[in-house]
Amino acid sequence: MIRKILIANRGEIACRIIKACKEMKIGTVAVYSDVDSDSPHVLMADEAIEIGPANPSESYLNFDKIVNAAKDTNSDAIHPGYGFLSENGEFAKYVSESGLIFIGPDSDTIKSMGDKAESKQMMMEAGVPTIPGSDGELTGNIDAMAREIGYPLMVKAAAGGGGKGMRIVNQAEELDSAIEAAKNEARNSFGNDTLIIEKYLDNPRHIEVQILGDKKGNIIHLYERECSIQRRHQKIIEESPSPAITNKLRNKMGEAAVKAAKVANYHNAGTVEFLYQDGEFYFLEMNTRLQVEHGVTEMVCGIDIVKWQIRIAEGETLDIKQKDVKQRGHSIECRIYAEDPSRNFLPTPGTIQKMILPEGPGVRNDVGVSEGQEVTSSYDPLLAKLVVWDSDRASAIARMDQALSNFVILGLITNQPFLRDIMNNSSFSKASFSTNFIDDNFPNWKFETLPPEVLVMALLGTKATVNPTTTASRDPYSPWSNRSGWRPGL
Repeated sequence: MIRKILIANRGEIACRIIKACKEMKIGTVAVYSDVDSDSPHVLMADEAIEIGPANPSESYLNFDKIVNAAKDTNSDAIHPGYGFLSENGEFAKYVSESGLIFIGPDSDTIKSMGDKAESKQMMMEAGVPTIPGSDGELTGNIDAMAREIGYPLMVKAAAGGGGKGMRIVNQAEELDSAIEAAKNEARNSFGNDTLIIEKYLDNPRHIEVQILGDKKGNIIHLYERECSIQRRHQKIIEESPSPAITNKLRNKMGEAAVKAAKVANYHNAGTVEFLYQDGEFYFLEMNTRLQVEHGVTEMVCGIDIVKWQIRIAEGETLDIKQKDVKQRGHSIECRIYAEDPSRNFLPTPGTIQKMILPEGPGVRNDVGVSEGQEVTSSYDPLLAKLVVWDSDRASAIARMDQALSNFVILGLITNQPFLRDIMNNSSFSKASFSTNFIDDNFPNWKFETLPPEVLVMALLGTKATVNPTTTASRDPYSPWSNRSGWRPGL
C-alpha cells in the first residue's frame, strides 16, 4: 500500500498529481529548486524539500537528491510526471533498487521504447504498421538505402524527442549534411548520436492512443487523441475524439496500440503515437509516461488516469474491460505558454501580475502558476492547460473560445490570443488540417494591441467597457477580449 508519494516534478503536472493523491488519501511530498520556493505545487503538498538551484541537472534531474528526499520523508513511491526524469530508464532502475516504487513502467521497457531504432524493430516484429525506412540503427550503404526508400526523407535521432535531432532531406545532395547536423544535435541533446531514416510524410496527422496496463498483463486502450496542431514539432492543442478517423479505423488503431504495449511488456499508463496520412497509419513512438494531454481522454472516457497509475504501481489489477470504455462527447485542450507566437514562439519570462481562471460547466483548469510568481527561463514555459468538454466538436470549440476569452494572465506575453485565432480558423473548424497547420495558416501572425489605458484598468481590476463595435483585440495583455467587445471581470 502506498501511503506517501514524492512528486519528482514541478508546475501544473505536480499540482495535478497532488490533487489525485489528496483524493486517494495519500500523503504528498513536493521537491523544488530555489527559484520555485513559492510555486503552487510546493504550497499544495503536505511536505516540501528544496533540492538545489534552478539548473535542472542540479535539482529536478539529480537522482540522488530526489531519492534521498523520498527516503528522508519516508515516502513509499516516486511519481515522475512528464518531462525531466519520466522516461529515464536508469532513474526508474535507481528508484526501484533504492527500495522505492517507481510509478510508471519498468526500466527495461522505458529503455527499449526510448530507442526509436529498437522500438521500431519490435513493432515490425509484432505486426504494428511502421513508416518505411531503416529497420534499426543507420548503418551500411546509407545512400543506397535512401534511394530505395525514396525522397523526401526524415533523418532523426534514435533517442530523445521534442523535435531535436531531426532533419528533412528533400534530395540526395542534402543527405550527408543533414546526417551530420542531426548527429551533432542528438549528441548534444541526448548524449547519443544514433540515427534512423524514414520516408517523410509531408502532410500527416499526429494521432495517439492512450493505453493502461497492469502488472498481470491486462492492457486496454482509452481511444485516441488528435495532436496535429503543433509548433516546432511540439503540440499546443489536442482533442478527443479525432475528427479525422472513422470508428472502424479508430478500433484498428486502438488494437494496434494494445498490440504495441503487449510486445513491450508494458504496465502503467502510456501512449502509442501514430502518423496518419492517406488512409494509413504508422507507428511513430511510444511515450512511457503520463502525457501532457491526458486530460482530454479523462474528460471523454471518465477515467482518472493518474489514480490508475498509482493503483497499478501498488499492484492492483485493472478492473476495466475494453468493452466498458466509451467515448462521450468531445474534449479540447489548449496549452497556455509564456511565449510569443509572433516571434517564432520565443519564451517570454516575467512576473504574473494578475490571473483569473475561467469557470463553468465543462471547463477544467490544470494550472501550475499563481499571481505574483516569476516565470523564469529555467524551465519549459508551460503555464497551464485549459481543457473543455461538450456534447460535440462544434460546441466544444465554442466553449474553448469562450473559456480562452475569460482566461486572464497579465504581466507577460502568452500564446492565448493565438489559440483563440486557431479556434476561429475555418480549417480548424472543418477539421481540415495536418501537422503543417500553423505554417499553412499563420505564417506571419502578429498581436493586435489595446490602448494603454485599457491595459492599466485591466491590471488594476477596474470595470471598463469598450464600444461593442470595436475590433476584438488579440493582444496578450487583453485575454478578456471577445467578439462583442471587452469587459473585464466576467
